[in-house]
Amino acid sequence: MSRIALWLGLGLALSVWPAQAEKSSDFFKFYQGYNDDGKAFLDKIEPKIGTVDLAEGVHLTLGDKFYFLNKKDTASVLTEAWGNPASSAADSVGMIFPAKYDPIADGNWGIELRWEKIGYVDDGDAASIDYGELLRTMQADTLSGNDQRAKDGFPPITLIGWASPPVYDSVNKRLHWAKELQFGDDTVHTLNYDVRFLGKEGVFVMSYIATVEQLPEIRQSLDEVLGLAAFNTGKKYTDFIPGSDTVAAVGIGGLIAGKLAAKAGLLAVALIALKKFGLILLVPLAGVWRFIRGNKRTS
Repeated sequence: MSRIALWLGLGLALSVWPAQAEKSSDFFKFYQGYNDDGKAFLDKIEPKIGTVDLAEGVHLTLGDKFYFLNKKDTASVLTEAWGNPASSAADSVGMIFPAKYDPIADGNWGIELRWEKIGYVDDGDAASIDYGELLRTMQADTLSGNDQRAKDGFPPITLIGWASPPVYDSVNKRLHWAKELQFGDDTVHTLNYDVRFLGKEGVFVMSYIATVEQLPEIRQSLDEVLGLAAFNTGKKYTDFIPGSDTVAAVGIGGLIAGKLAAKAGLLAVALIALKKFGLILLVPLAGVWRFIRGNKRTS
């Protein structure tokens, strides 16, 4: 074998290398800046880089700019580090973080991963949706749910508007949009940025957990994030068999509005997400300080 062929083969092997768990003390550059509690928390999680295969028929190709946390570690981040109830992590299959942020860093952001096995989503309505009218309907739905949220002990939610209007990529079957939200009288607004990958059996969900102030950084990351996930052969949107495979009860507009759960007699998917993200964003900004020693760190 020639030297060139050897190097090409090695490069190909490395490019598809399966996920490797990293030692937190070596992986996180600010590890030594935390107190003992912070180090102990990071020691028990296992960031993974490389290619990650999920049971849902999705594979992630993370490169060197992102890392993955499995379901167990995600639950630890959402509940122990960020102060959310255990139910907030029930549907998560993992999280992705930019490599420059650890999960307890001040000012970080992450992406929660979920799988919604709702069936094949017919995208025939995508080109005809009036997103202005859809937003007004969502604002009214959000407002109407505030009485129940108050009874449940949560602050009211105001859907301010689109932080980034919906975009549907009909070629790659990917949908993304962002909402700007206000919880109670909070002056720092919440960013609810959602990405949906459409497959044969359902939708793979990526939900950014961030604040509106981080929107420029989120937008800058979006193209790379959209390239991280893909369905395996047999699970792709194009693998759908009419008359044989299950068809979802909603189209593109329903995914954005979160109408599927409402049809099942539950709270709308979007409102569940809003409540969850409100907790995540309201609590961790104070809670993570127990992990930090000395002055505020900068990244």
